[in-house]
Amino acid sequence: MTVSHARALSQLGFELGAEQLAKLRIYEDLLKKWQGTLNLVGRSTLNEIWLRHFIDSLQLIPLAGTWANWIDIGSGAGFPGLVVGLVSGENGIIHLVESDKRKAAFLAEVSRETNSTIQIHVGRIEHVLPELVSSTHFEIISARALAPMKTLLDYARPILIRGGRGLFFKGKELASELTNLPGDDSFSYETVNSVTDPNAKIVIVHSVNS
Repeated sequence: MTVSHARALSQLGFELGAEQLAKLRIYEDLLKKWQGTLNLVGRSTLNEIWLRHFIDSLQLIPLAGTWANWIDIGSGAGFPGLVVGLVSGENGIIHLVESDKRKAAFLAEVSRETNSTIQIHVGRIEHVLPELVSSTHFEIISARALAPMKTLLDYARPILIRGGRGLFFKGKELASELTNLPGDDSFSYETVNSVTDPNAKIVIVHSVNS
């Protein structure tokens, strides 16, 4: 991690300890190792893993507030959920949902090599999520580069109506996605500028009735 990375983290209001840094370095090494066979991230970002992926994911933590259970859907290479889980330690339980078995195997190896208690669920979101929600109260649901807002809201609705919070990364398409949402005043939306990408925002979603 460079000085500029530390500065970016400082803007978020926290610093990483030695154990957290060690886990992220293990993650970085495994990501580069598996990249050749799985194409986990864009090739152009391999030299910017800390900023484009780690710090990008970590910016959700100040927005999340207090939580005990966090679910990340369509986790892919682990952003943002796996990163949050590695730095959160025993402060909460992270659940990752990924349908691609090879990517899920990668997530499992990172979790194992970092001695983390992250829960990985292999299967399609629409199959896995209802079962998890029926037995666990999730305060946070997150996703990055997964689906349009309408689809994300359909996935997240059972969590949001129980008082949970949605944290979704969005790019230039956000305005049109919000405009094209069906008329539904069940949810409120707040957007926060990304600290890592001037063209990206984070959408915070709440149920207005929770």
